[in-house]
Amino acid sequence: MLQSTVCYLEKDGKTLMLHRVKKENDTNHDKWIGVGGKLEPGEEPDACVLREVREETGLTLTDYRQRGVVFFDNTEYEEETIYLYSATAWTGTLRSDCDEGELQWVETSKLTSLSLWEGDKIFLRLMEAGAAPFRLTLHYRGDKLKGAVLNGEKII
Repeated sequence: MLQSTVCYLEKDGKTLMLHRVKKENDTNHDKWIGVGGKLEPGEEPDACVLREVREETGLTLTDYRQRGVVFFDNTEYEEETIYLYSATAWTGTLRSDCDEGELQWVETSKLTSLSLWEGDKIFLRLMEAGAAPFRLTLHYRGDKLKGAVLNGEKII
């Protein structure tokens, strides 16, 4: 099973988002997601999120926390465990170019109006509401969300 991290950097009512438009054959093509990527062999999620944010944005996180774990189950793509993070402080200068897509600060209140995976809307709302760390399983058939289980309770 694939393992990855995704981090949402928050500043002044905005969240740093990545519009995935540059890679060919990208599962996330034309979707907006946080920054992050795959864990390397033997790498812990905290180390991965620090490395991936630095590689994609040029920023070094100084205040971040894990917000939840998402299990992505899809009939057309590899299963994935995603460790979700948010960050409120960092050092460095935001890169003007990213190999994965276009980085953009988006008003946090408008995130769910972007082209996102449907399940991302669920965990983004949980994060915005300050929910305790959660476990979310998302069942997809291609791009269609078919079910969701939050902390063991079916919600869709």
